Amino acid sequence: MLVKHRPFDEFGLARSMRDFDDVVRTFFGDPQSAAAPVSGQPWTPPVDIAETEHELVVKADLPEVKPEDLEVKVENGTLTLKGKREFEKKEDAKGYHRIERSYGSFVRAFSLPDSVDPEKIQAGYTNGVLTITLAKKELAKPRTVKVSVQAA
Repeated sequence: MLVKHRPFDEFGLARSMRDFDDVVRTFFGDPQSAAAPVSGQPWTPPVDIAETEHELVVKADLPEVKPEDLEVKVENGTLTLKGKREFEKKEDAKGYHRIERSYGSFVRAFSLPDSVDPEKIQAGYTNGVLTITLAKKELAKPRTVKVSVQAA
């Protein structure tokens, strides 16, 4: 029988190292640290961008962000997402042991290709996911042209 040797666990050092790592990340401003809600450091929501034949689709995970706290705009070929997620302190809450989710303001900006039609952009927000659909211009859509070949 093989037993994995963990010398640091015998003295509780593994936990101490994790605690030390948390303190270091908090001190140096890691956006995933406990300092984020207190200092209002910016955070970066994750985004997926997919392309189909007729459109680009941008999906951003924005849990607990209110729709009125979101701004989506296209200007000079750049799609900009702005918003904020507030940290809710409850007076009757006992106290947090760990805070890893980020709070405060965020800004994401994406350069759009010339193929996007800025007049045909739609946005929806459901279950904490912002979905932006950017239609392509007619010229950018792939098309098939049948060419007849004649014998000479």
